[in-house]
Amino acid sequence: MQLCARKDVPVGQTWDLSLIYSEEKLMWEELEQTKSHVKAFVDTYTDKLDTAETIVKCLDELESIYQAVDRIWSYAGLAMEADYTDTVLRERNEKVSDETTRIFSSLSFVDSEIILAPDEELNKAVKLAKGCRVYLQDLIAKKAHMLSPETEKTLAALDRALNLPYDVYNTMKLADISFEPFTVDGKEYPLGYSLFEDNYELEADTKVRRAAFRAFSETLEKYKHTTATAYNSCVTQEKTMSELRKFKDVFDSLLFRQKVTREMYDRQIDVITQKLAPHMRRYSKLLEKKHGLDRVSFADLKIALDPDYDPKVTIEESHKYVREGLSILGEDYTAMIDRAYRERWIDFARNVGKSTGGFCAGIYRKNSFILLNWNDRMSDVFTVAHELGHAGQSMYSDSAQSYYDRDPSMYLVEAPSTMNELLLARHLAHTSSDKRFRRWVLSNLISNTYYHNFVTHLREAWYQREVYRIIDEGGSVNADILSDLFRKNLELFWGEDVLIPKGAELTWMRQPHYYSGLYSYTYSTGLTVATQAMLRIEKEGENAVNDWKNFLSAGGTLNPVGLAAIAGVDVTTDAPLNATIDYIGSVIDEICRLTQELDGISL
Repeated sequence: MQLCARKDVPVGQTWDLSLIYSEEKLMWEELEQTKSHVKAFVDTYTDKLDTAETIVKCLDELESIYQAVDRIWSYAGLAMEADYTDTVLRERNEKVSDETTRIFSSLSFVDSEIILAPDEELNKAVKLAKGCRVYLQDLIAKKAHMLSPETEKTLAALDRALNLPYDVYNTMKLADISFEPFTVDGKEYPLGYSLFEDNYELEADTKVRRAAFRAFSETLEKYKHTTATAYNSCVTQEKTMSELRKFKDVFDSLLFRQKVTREMYDRQIDVITQKLAPHMRRYSKLLEKKHGLDRVSFADLKIALDPDYDPKVTIEESHKYVREGLSILGEDYTAMIDRAYRERWIDFARNVGKSTGGFCAGIYRKNSFILLNWNDRMSDVFTVAHELGHAGQSMYSDSAQSYYDRDPSMYLVEAPSTMNELLLARHLAHTSSDKRFRRWVLSNLISNTYYHNFVTHLREAWYQREVYRIIDEGGSVNADILSDLFRKNLELFWGEDVLIPKGAELTWMRQPHYYSGLYSYTYSTGLTVATQAMLRIEKEGENAVNDWKNFLSAGGTLNPVGLAAIAGVDVTTDAPLNATIDYIGSVIDEICRLTQELDGISL
């Protein structure tokens, strides 16, 4: 379990960034070519963006520059994500970041000049535009919140400085924080971020699991003030920007870019907090009884219900599980999955300095790159399926849409990924009539998919909303305030049914999502849409599958309401959310029935 250096991990478990550039010098060459292109572009279009034809021509040419910058940034940035301790990679990424920041500063005039064009020319440009039509519509909508061209250029030039809070957080977490091993019954266990989150939190041995939680929390405690300072700086900046851009409050500012109303945002947090809690508390009590715990603790909530029926899974076996589970999406989808494994799109390795959790980064009209930390568990298989959901969405939307329109609103960005988890569970549940196997699949669905997206990230969303309320009222936050908020948050959801031990309040330190605006709540919105679309697939078959693939292909061409409608889901009301919570409750009911039949344990 000891983490090794990046240089010592098997190459076959790492991603192949040569799929972007076969060698590093080609990246530097494209950077120089792009800088020359940008200079010519600036000379060509500065002070000339006052007619519809020129505006559209400008944005069409700008698209190719953005694609080049994306490739350059991805090549440098992804390498560093795999090892933050590598100073050479960090220095390279710093240089690339400096260069791309200067490029974006040079290009900031485009938006500023376009919105100064006469309204009739802007309306004409929208009609003329193809790939940049939605971009133009969004730009017109932003007009009231744009600052002077000089100010916009200054802000673009300061982009790296403005992102410093996240850089500080990530550096602390992935390069500086050091965990000492812990001991249980005379045996020493190594400890690290990924070891804790991907292994010890799922550990069946209660003594080891709880000891790991204590040791992990004690180390986090030492870094809480630095982490809180970075986060306070981030949210204070966001509040300042919302005021400069004349938004009503920071919530309106952050939701504006998602094309989401405050009602849609608050609904997810409030309805789930109120209506899902009873179901999850019931599941926690089942864990308590099944494992013979004195009392279920926050440190126990991610364990398998039946640990003796939680087999280890190899990377090769995960390919088979994922391919078969997602085959309902068609041959083009399974071909993408095969490519991902064969061409090394996925970084499975566990090493010192690597980012925790998982993510997927797509290169426009090429391939995607997926990062995770493989621990031979079924939960890792669900993670692979999840991230391949993002890759699949990129595949379809890249093929159908321009670079501008490839990405849906953040409100729905997690729908393709969580759908894959649901389809994988659906497939597994139908492969055997054995009751114990079915319970294992259903409990994985609850403890992985729904717990992660409807509990972990939703509790983050509740906490985040409270932080922004403090900031909006002119306050600030520190480590003690953040810890008090998160403890209150956990106690509100779990009530008296789950013990919230010392250290649980530091959960606010563990996620990078808070540095990406109102992101955390969108895991539940995406899974809400995915759940309802999956139930349609179960009932309607191919027609619903085709609707889902059309949803994926639409990218960001519509707002969240319009996109969800393609998948057959109406997100203008709370009906889909309530139906999804009812579905979660029904799964937990079935798990409880199976446990009574198999083990004689009832609640």
